[in-house]
Formats: sequence, C-alpha cells, structure tokens
Amino acid sequence: ISGHQRVKKRNFTPYQLAWVTIPKFGPQGIGSPSVYHAVIVIFLEFFAWGLLTAPTLVVLHETFPKHTFLMNGLIQGVKGLLSFLSAPLIGALSDVWGRKSFLLLTVFFTCAPIPLMKISPWWYFAVISVSGVFAVTFSVVFAYVADITQEHERSMAYGLVSATFAASLVTSPAIGAYLGRVYGDSLVVVLATAIALLDICFILVAVPESLPEKMRPASWGAPISWEQADPFASLKKVGQDSIVLLICITVFLSYLPEAGQYSSFFLYLRQIMGFSSESVAAFIAVLGILSIIAQTIVLSLLMRSIGNKNTILLGLGFQILQLAWYGFGSEPWMMWAAGAVAAMSSITFPAVSALVSRTADADQQGVVQGMITGIRGLCNGLGPALYGFIFYIFHVELNELPMAPVPITSRNSIIPGPPFLFGACSVLLALLVALFIPEHTNLNVRSSNWKKHCGSHGHPHSPQAPGEAKEPLLQDTNV
Repeated sequence: ISGHQRVKKRNFTPYQLAWVTIPKFGPQGIGSPSVYHAVIVIFLEFFAWGLLTAPTLVVLHETFPKHTFLMNGLIQGVKGLLSFLSAPLIGALSDVWGRKSFLLLTVFFTCAPIPLMKISPWWYFAVISVSGVFAVTFSVVFAYVADITQEHERSMAYGLVSATFAASLVTSPAIGAYLGRVYGDSLVVVLATAIALLDICFILVAVPESLPEKMRPASWGAPISWEQADPFASLKKVGQDSIVLLICITVFLSYLPEAGQYSSFFLYLRQIMGFSSESVAAFIAVLGILSIIAQTIVLSLLMRSIGNKNTILLGLGFQILQLAWYGFGSEPWMMWAAGAVAAMSSITFPAVSALVSRTADADQQGVVQGMITGIRGLCNGLGPALYGFIFYIFHVELNELPMAPVPITSRNSIIPGPPFLFGACSVLLALLVALFIPEHTNLNVRSSNWKKHCGSHGHPHSPQAPGEAKEPLLQDTNV
C-alpha cells in the first residue's frame, strides 16, 4: 500500500488493493501529470505578456499623459496587494478542489486584459488592477509540481520552471518590439491574445489533474481551513524569534525597492532615459542572461568561498550600488553599466532562502519560508505604489512621447531618479540589519497551531507546509 493515505489493516481483494495503491485523477489530459505540463503553462502566459512590454509603455503614457508614474504605481500596487490577499485563499481552495480548475482560472483572468489594450485602454488598466485577485498562477503551478514530485526531485523541478519563466522574458520583449516596429502594435496584441487563448486551450485539453481524486471532497461545498487562507497568518509569527525578525526586516527593506523598481524601471528607461523599444527589449534580455549566470554559477562559487551570510551582504552591497547608479545616472550607458551590477544583486534572495533552510529545523522550514514569502508578497503591493508616489512628489513627469531615443529628463537634474536613491537608502538599512544575523543558528518559531494545521489539512505526499510558497528565483529579480 502506497503512502498516499493510511488505511486500517484488513484483507483486500486484488481489485481493492489496486484502488488503494493507484491514485485516480480527475479529467484526464494528455498523458500523466508532469512538470512539463506546468512548464508549458508558465511559458505561454509570460511569453504573451512579454510581447506587450513595448506597447504597454506607449499605451500607459497615452492613457495617463499626466502623472504617468503615479498611475503606473497605483495600478501595479493595487494588483500586488490583491494578489497578496488572495494567494493563500486560492492555494487553500486548490488543495480542496484540485489544481486544473484553478490553473484555468488564474491564467484566464491574468491574460483577460490583453485584448482590451486596443479596445479600451482605460478598461485595460482597470482590469489589470482587478486581475490581481487571480494573478497567482505561480502559486498554483508550484502546488501542481509538489503534487507530482518527490522531495528530492522538487528543487530540480522548481529550477526548470524558473528557467522557463526567465527564457520567456528574455525572448518575448525583443520579438514584440520588432513586430510592433514592422507591422504595428495591433498585430502584437492579436498575437499575444492568440498565445493566451492557446494557453487556456492547452490547460483544458492537455493538462491532467495532479491532485488525486480521493484527496478531494465529493462536493464543492466542503469546508476549507481559514487559517491556511489568512494572508497575514505567516506575518503574525515574525516577532516570535529575534533571528527570524532580523531576516524578515532584511527581506522587507531590500525587496520593497526591488518590487517598486520592477514595476516602473522599463517605463523609466523608455520615457525618461530615451531608450527605444528595441533597446528596452535588449536590456531585458541581457539582464536576464546575466541574472541566470549570477544565480547559478556565481552564487554557487560565493556560497562555497565566502559563506552564506557574506554572500547576502555582498548581494545587498551590489543592490545599493546599482540603485544609487540608477538614481544619479543621466546617460544611457550608465543604465547599461548599472544593469550588470543589478544582475549580481539578484543573488541576495537565494542566499537568504539558503540561510533559512540551512539553519531552521526540518519542521520549521515551512513556517519561516512562509513568513519570508508573506513579506515579499506585501512588498509587491507597497513597492510600486511607493515608487509612483515618490516620482509624483519630485515632479518627474512626461511632457510628450519621445519618437527618438533622446532623453526628456534635464541634464542638469542632480537626481534624475529619486525613487532609486530612496531604494538605495532602504537597502543600506537592510545591510546594517543583516550584519546582526548570525552565520549559524537554530531558528525557533512557536508553531504548534501551524503543525496541527499541517497535520489535518496537508497532503501526505507533499511535505510542504501550507505557508511555504517557493517562487522562481528570477521572478523577483530585476528581470
């Protein structure tokens, strides 16, 4: 009898034994559930959105000619906060009702704004904001992967999904910029819509359910654990251990500016620094490739040579340098140079995750990782809004849409990018806090309720705690 569920000892007929040992799945797709199904879903979704990188920047300014950065920050901030609030609930519902239906739901609502770009830009940005409620495809995808992999296989499976995410963003903005320049943005929107529909059809037809049918209740009215659905559940445990508190403060102060930077930086390059659409696409591609190298080869070498804590400090130092360079830089070549430094700063969060996994007890992994994930989810909402507000109070506005790569910003401005300088100060505080994190310690978080909850609602075949939501390394970097 497999370990999928415990049964009392009794005499089984061969048919009954087969029913117990072989998990039954819901609506069948093509083949058995595999990591490759999840990889294709992620690639198609982010490839569709990557195509729209250049058109979105143009439509954003045309729709909000005044206070462009403020509106961009508000749109992305509302989306981030809604995602933070809804991700645990959707994860809890998928634990009860299955993954396939929620993959379909999240991909549909995440891609729903795409065709509205040319139909009604106002509705396009409004739907983007509201879509944050369901824009949590990664949460469902990683739950899907956890269902079908053993613990020793999971790291490699997550890495494959992460690499697929990076690959889609490395190639698609350049393709979208080229097609937009040659054939117009309308064709790019139609192509992105078609790829999104292809993703939805792939889920409907080809993706099999990963959650065994016997793990799901017979009716849709089955209760779920509201403790698992509480987005603030992990944050409530932050202050229970001083080391955990230091780590979480470090993550908050360093990821808050990174989340804000990700939401506005490409608009900043396009409209303020005068980058062309092709230059922005090339910047994304180069930064993505360098980040992949930094988070694989360089990170591995640093962890072995200088240790975990020093790697975190080095990553924070690179982040301070690149944010200060973005803040004071007034020439395009400075942005390219700072981008190379930004790729090196992407080693920070993987090093933090490694420090937590190395120092926390086995039964504390999900609790502490869940806290860090909750902190980053909160930053995804606060960071973009904060950057948009700082641009607004420093009167960084756009007067006209540049048709050639000529910077609009004044050459005499002392600080062309005020939010980036603010971000550098925030990361400097994170560096000072990180100095007090010991290299080797045992994290002790009181989690009796958490463990009790895991025992009653977690899946025996998936050792992840409900609060643990491992995300791809590149999702939260400057890519």
